[in-house]
Amino acid sequence: MATSETVPSRFVPRTRKVRILATLGPASNSPDMIRRLAEAGADAFRVNMSHGTHADHAKVIEIIRGLEKELDRPMTILADLQGPKLRVGKFEGGGAELKKGQCFVFDRSEAAGTAERAELPHKEIFHGVEPGTRLLVDDGKIVQRVLSATPDRIETVVEVGGRISNNKGVNVPDVVLPLAALTEKDHADLHFALDHHVDWIALSFVQRPEDVAEARKIIAGRAALLAKIEKPAAIDRLDAILELADAVMVARGDLGVEMPPQDVPPLQKRIVESARRFGRPVVVATQMLESMITSPTPTRAEVSDVATAVYDGADAVMLSAESASGQFPCEAVTMMNSIATSVEADPGYAARVHFTRTIPDATTADAIAQAAHAMVDTVGAKAIVCFTSSGSTARRISRERPAVPLLVLTPKLATARKMGLLWGAHAVRTRDVESFEEMIAKAKRMALRHDVARGGDRIVIIAGVPFGTPGSTNVIHIVRLIGDELDRHRKAQERA
Repeated sequence: MATSETVPSRFVPRTRKVRILATLGPASNSPDMIRRLAEAGADAFRVNMSHGTHADHAKVIEIIRGLEKELDRPMTILADLQGPKLRVGKFEGGGAELKKGQCFVFDRSEAAGTAERAELPHKEIFHGVEPGTRLLVDDGKIVQRVLSATPDRIETVVEVGGRISNNKGVNVPDVVLPLAALTEKDHADLHFALDHHVDWIALSFVQRPEDVAEARKIIAGRAALLAKIEKPAAIDRLDAILELADAVMVARGDLGVEMPPQDVPPLQKRIVESARRFGRPVVVATQMLESMITSPTPTRAEVSDVATAVYDGADAVMLSAESASGQFPCEAVTMMNSIATSVEADPGYAARVHFTRTIPDATTADAIAQAAHAMVDTVGAKAIVCFTSSGSTARRISRERPAVPLLVLTPKLATARKMGLLWGAHAVRTRDVESFEEMIAKAKRMALRHDVARGGDRIVIIAGVPFGTPGSTNVIHIVRLIGDELDRHRKAQERA
């Protein structure tokens, strides 16, 4: 991919601040559809490792990287690991009807299940449950309460009946199970994703900070790590998880199974607020425009749901089946883009998005990020231009939720690609600077080239000296773009 210093960008920065993460699947994994999703507003793409083969995923990644070169715009890829899936075994005739009040046994036998018993091929559940523990089958449609448990047998009473059938999922919300953070499949998928240079790894069913630490050790800095918050145990240790993760996702689907549905909205707000305090990007996901799987328009409740996440200050909102397997993937992305754009145009949006107070750490970088936000308001600057190597400075500025575009200039393509989940950031890969004068000249030139400012506008520039040294953010400077510079820029574009 050519640097944007030498090739004029063909992709105008989005005015929308919140990012859109679109899941790819059978309905959207062709080159034409991926391009259309990007043009409709998708900022990042999710590859779901729960479905498809490595060959399928490799093809999709190749398509995205090809589009990245064509558009001269960094493209963000998130590989979502399946995590430990708990499922019942198979049944005679494919299933059985369970009635409220009856006794039902889970055991380790591989014999086909009946209306009285079934296999549960997960020894960790037998060791983790105790009398009173709930077992939720098929996304909570069936509820069972443990009466007694041994290493080979769990006796339950059915509290909510229904049809139980082959391989239905099991949730155990009341205990932290002694499950490995990564299954054998996850290990294989993780190494595949890293070998194909994805930008983010999403870790599913996180229960404790140790799960995040285990994944980080394997990743070894080759990708950023997003922890999916979908277990009650993760809520209990949220701050410790945020300390270790690079980002988090509010995975409301499983949260809504393992917890009462009415508890999920306040938890969503708590997770978003905590992530913002820690300066971690936060994604809100699951069933955001669910009806658009089969309908070209969403319900009004779904529109309000997406709008709420934007008002709360989430960095990104995610489409799942809507874009992966639905009938209207482009329409879903377009609708999400329209909702976010409308919310951000609301005069009351700024006050709402700053409702969460972000207190800076006692560091030079945090002080400069906070000062940049204040300078924008004080002098009416039209953009912030940030020079960064690792991306940490950009994350600090984004946490402040500035009202103007954040132009992130980095010599590292991997850093530019990660910015697709960061609120308000427009990342450009460009050669590094070597002097203060070069920094000023390049910031002006790139602000004009990427249309975040015009002649006569002020911009705030942030960088670190010595240049090219990660973690050295210590310079903040305000400059004004003059008319002559704009004319020279236009002539250079015409010659190009």
